[in-house]
Order: sequence, then structure tokens, then C-alpha cells
Amino acid sequence: MRVGDRVRIDLHGRRVGAWVIEVDPEPVVGVEVRPVAGVRGLGPPPRVVALAEWAAWRWAGPVTAFLGAASPDRIVRPGDVVPPRHRLGAGELPSPGGESPRLLDEVLGEQGGEQGATVVRIAPLLDESLLVMETVHRVGADGVVVLAPTHRHVRMVVDRLRRAGVPVAALPDEWAAAASGGRVVVGARAAAWAPVDRLRAAIVLSAHDQAYREERAPTWSAVDVMVERARRDRAPCILASPCPTVVMTEGRRVVVTSRAAERRGWPPVEVVDRRGEDPRSGLFSESMVRAVRATLGGGGRSVVVLDRTGRSRLLACAACGALADCTRCGGHCEQLEPDGPLRCARCGLERPAVCTACDSRRFRRLRIGVSRAAEELAAVVGHPVTELTAAARGGAGPGSAGPEGDRLVVGTQAALHRVGPADLVVLLDLDQHLLARRFTAAEDALALIVLAARSATGGASRGRLVVQTRLPDHPVVRAAVLARPDLVSAGEREVRLLLGLPPFGALARLSGPGAAAFADALRALVRDEAGVAAGGDVTRAGEPVPGPLRVFAEVGPGRARIEVSEPDEDGGVLVRAGTVDTLCDVLGAVPRPVDRLRLEVDPVGV
Repeated sequence: MRVGDRVRIDLHGRRVGAWVIEVDPEPVVGVEVRPVAGVRGLGPPPRVVALAEWAAWRWAGPVTAFLGAASPDRIVRPGDVVPPRHRLGAGELPSPGGESPRLLDEVLGEQGGEQGATVVRIAPLLDESLLVMETVHRVGADGVVVLAPTHRHVRMVVDRLRRAGVPVAALPDEWAAAASGGRVVVGARAAAWAPVDRLRAAIVLSAHDQAYREERAPTWSAVDVMVERARRDRAPCILASPCPTVVMTEGRRVVVTSRAAERRGWPPVEVVDRRGEDPRSGLFSESMVRAVRATLGGGGRSVVVLDRTGRSRLLACAACGALADCTRCGGHCEQLEPDGPLRCARCGLERPAVCTACDSRRFRRLRIGVSRAAEELAAVVGHPVTELTAAARGGAGPGSAGPEGDRLVVGTQAALHRVGPADLVVLLDLDQHLLARRFTAAEDALALIVLAARSATGGASRGRLVVQTRLPDHPVVRAAVLARPDLVSAGEREVRLLLGLPPFGALARLSGPGAAAFADALRALVRDEAGVAAGGDVTRAGEPVPGPLRVFAEVGPGRARIEVSEPDEDGGVLVRAGTVDTLCDVLGAVPRPVDRLRLEVDPVGV
């Protein structure tokens, strides 16, 4: 057996799976040593096992969660790992040319190709896979790992490499081939744990994409895993993105394509300024309707995006104007079906569609969802509409075909992932994203525009991107129009630095029944470490902190400050620290409560 192998052991009368993390250790005094019950097959290589132990500290989770992500879906025996007869070496694949050689020269220039992560800003319509081809041309295929945000993106990269004659192992299906070596390993988020013993180069395509974040706890990031892995193996790591985030660029070099190439890599962006229009006029502006009709009249495809599912997400009584709220928790109610009941968006309570103030049964729709938008747009333009969301898709009118054949699609962001190239892409309500209550709202809005730009590739000519907003001077809108994503990151950096938000601070969110107990233990630890007596005054910069809502203290001499908030309306507790190391050390020092606890490090919805 070797480190990383998957085994079966007897534990408390059950036979469970496990991983070998050390061979021939010294037995612990007082512990009964039992034999391994069986060997299941290969698991992650030793370097990946060590990386999983680091990830358990970094995201405050069990090591087994990361070892499971690094293991194959099915049993792989040692005989399944067969090294290739020929390994594609440096210089055997021709250079793709274009901007890629110059970009790689800048990426590898100062580092000598040894270590570090470099951000490459490449416009949304430019081919990111050329960076992969140039990297393979320079270092060969062995030890190169490529991450793509979606499985559709992975298939595109794999097909491109195989057409060029590059040996490829696509994860998760070809885990044994990836462990055999001699191939470029390509995969989605889990490919950050690829069974490659030593990296020679790592490339993360569309590194800004939230798909690289694991939503379940532990909430690890594939981008951070690849950066740490490349650092340990002293390999270059390329983070390619059309709109690099502040967290991604802080402390790293940013390599940019030529201005002419970046300008060509963005589609024409038409901004519809709705400031002078009546808010009650609905979501469809006259210029947007004309653009859709012109595209349909020319035989093209239009995709209209509204990131609100259902029919009506906010309603008001048509008689008295009172909002339709929940009788139990006070949250706003939504209507998912025509003439259906009202459902609370917060607690899920359903009640009849009757105004609680005047008993009227007539409501005005203040904020419609994608289902209602599809019905209204079909009536306005006189063309069948297909509704497309992540949960389900169905035709909103007769004659609806599959995603490739639909000429007018209304949906959420899922439509941009599942529909082919479009001649026109419309973002109906960009303000919904610009004004979202999270500190990453501007970056998320720009990422949505990038996703829409990649869909607006058109047919014979370049596609169009129409953005409706009442904030036409917002940095995100200006960045899209001018093809200058740095306009967003520059302003965001100043705000984050002022408020101590990532990357100039670290965050974690606690939720679940055990959140309160864990937060109390954190406060006690912080007070003890700071030498502050229980119940005494807590000071910040020599001044008392007003109110009992937060605890401020210093964790040891010279350590960053820790802040633990009181529970919010959902019962969640926010933990802030000056550095990631401090946050992870403190979270790891507190025992977990008996009750269920969700611990989300680096939360994205705060």
C-alpha cells in the first residue's frame, strides 16, 4: 500500500472507507492497532494528500471531504494506470501564434517558468484555449492541468486539443489516464485535485467564474487550490479571465492583451438608458423591442435574460397599494402560477391571493419573473417564446423547439449556458445585479455581461449586446462599453481597502442550529487570547466599542483583529479577521458544537 490508496477498515462494528495517509507509522501508546480489512484501489498521489490537509485548514473542513474530491468515482487498480509509449515534449506541438506567444513570454519572463500565479486578462470573444496550446508547445503535455468552469467548456477545450494531436485526459471519466501521465489533464472544479504527481503548468480558464466555488461546506475554491498546488510544485499558474476580480489580482502581476485585440474581443454594447421612462411602463423598452423584432425579421436568434424565476416576485394591491407580505414573518410574497396562491419568499408559507389590508383579490405586478416576462414578450413581438431556466425548460408558446432551434428565448443565466450563439442578447434588468446586497455585486454584474458577450457571437457577423439600466454611468456599464474591465477593479479595490473586505480581510459565515454556540466559543477564545476579562470593556484603537453587538479584540500580540457579529435575521453569524491565516487558525482552534453547523469560509453572498 502507498500513501493515498483507498482501503476498507472495521470501525465500531461497521466496515467503512478510508485513505492511507502514512505508511509504517509508530503506533500510539494505548491505541489498539487493527489490520486493514481490504484495499479498494488507487487514490490521490502523496502530494495531493498533503494538499488536502492544507485545504482542511484553509476552509475549516474535514480532510476526508477533500480526499473524496481527489479520488476517482469508480475503483481504479494499479494495472489500470499504464504510462503512454510516447510523451509529447516541448516543441513537438506547433505554436498557435497570435497573442499567445507574447502573453506567455510575459507570464514566464520574470519567473523563469518556475513558480507563482499570473493573471492574464483576455477579452471574452478571444480564444482562451490558445493559451493552453502555447503552454503545451513550450513545456509539453506531461504535468499540465487545465480547469474550465463548466462541463460544456471542458468538452470544447478537450475537442480543440485532440484535433491538434495533443493527448488529453478528461476528468472525471478518464482518471486512470490522468494518473498515467503524459497527457494534458482537463476538467471542471474537481480537476484541481487531478492525480498528477507534480505540476509543470496550471491554467485556469475564466478564473472569475463562481462555478469554481463549492457551494456545499467546506466551501473550497478550485482557483485557490490550483494556486497553492502550483506554488508547492514551483510551477507557473495562469489565471485567465476577461474580468479579473480584486481578490484575483491583488499581489499578482496582470498581463493584458494589446488594446486593439481587447477591443475586438468585446461585442458592440448598446446601453438603453431608462432613467426618463415611467417605472410602471414595464421591462421592455421601445429600442429593445425594435432590436428583437429586427433580429427575428433577419432570421437571427435573440436571447433575453432576466434573473428572476417564477411569474411575479413582488406584488401590490391594485385597490389600496399595500404590498403582498407574509402573515407569519413579514417577508414579501410571490406568485408562481397564474391565479395561484401567494408564497412567502422567506419562510415558504402559502396563503390565498387576498390583500390583508382591504380584502381585494386584484394585484399589480411590481417585479415580474421570467415566466411572466416570456408571456408579455410573446404578446409584444408576436413571436413564440421559449422559457429556459436552470430548474426546467418549457415552451412558452406553440412551435417551440430545442435550445439550438429556438429563435426567441427568455430565461435566467442558464439560457446563456445552454443556448447556442445568438445574434442578439438582452439583459433586461442589469440594475438587479448592480444594486444587489453583497459586496461582490459589481464584479458579479460584470461577469454576467461577460457571459452575455460570449453568447452574442452572432452568425455571419458579430452579435449585439443590449443592456437596460437606470444607472448608465455605473463603472460596470462603462467598463462593458469601453472594453475596460479594469475600471471596475480599480474602484472596487479602494472600497475593499477602506472597509477591510477581501483581499484586505477575511470572512466566514456561520449558520445552522450550532452557529450560536460556536460563535460564543469564538468570542470566549478571542477574549482569552486578548487578555480581556469576561464582561469587561472591549476597546478598539484605545476607544471603547459602542454597543454590545460586536466583539473586537486582538488575537495575540501583533495578530490581526477578530470580529464576531451577533446573529442576523436568518440566524447567521459573520466572523471577520484581518488575514486569512488568522481566521483559519481561530476557526480551527474552536471545537465543533454537537448541533449541526455550516461553516462557510470566503462567503460570496455577504
